[in-house]
Amino acid sequence: MDRLARQLHFILELDKLKSVYRRTYLLDETRSENSAEHSWHLALMAIVLAEHANEPLDVGKVIRMVLIHDIVEIDAGDTYIYDVQGDKAERERRAAERIFGLLPPDQEEEFRALWNEFESATTPEARFASALDRFIPQLHNFHTQGRSWKEHGITSDRVLKRNVEISRGSVTLWEWTQVLIERAEAEGFFTKS
Repeated sequence: MDRLARQLHFILELDKLKSVYRRTYLLDETRSENSAEHSWHLALMAIVLAEHANEPLDVGKVIRMVLIHDIVEIDAGDTYIYDVQGDKAERERRAAERIFGLLPPDQEEEFRALWNEFESATTPEARFASALDRFIPQLHNFHTQGRSWKEHGITSDRVLKRNVEISRGSVTLWEWTQVLIERAEAEGFFTKS
């Protein structure tokens, strides 16, 4: 029963991810999305968009990775991609240690390994997961007329520079990102440089 108790404690802890809000707005613009919604959306994107990955990959592993990658935000909070990253890596490492440590040792090891793999982006799965993670905010921003970009004074050149890593996981999604940014710029969705 100790194993089950640890697993249930972890499951209950995950509920806190629903209260971590991001800078990306829902498409209806009623509120910001939370990190749990973001992870769920990425998991579905992995299934739908897997054919656009640069390399063959294990889609199931990508799904597990994107569902796990932001759990650390329960303790570390969400760091906006355009903010100074500061001690983000250390805060997230400590969070991973505590939160994954709630699990039985074998599951802790599995979850930590997936999280570390996502962070290092050295495998096809991690590169594609990272591409999805960076792509979805661009899609949301475009379809909310650049609301978050405007609120934070983000310019198109910053978006392109900060998100070029999308190409490492999916050249197709990177090309589409560039199209979105060009269209957004033409529509006036950015603060002027």
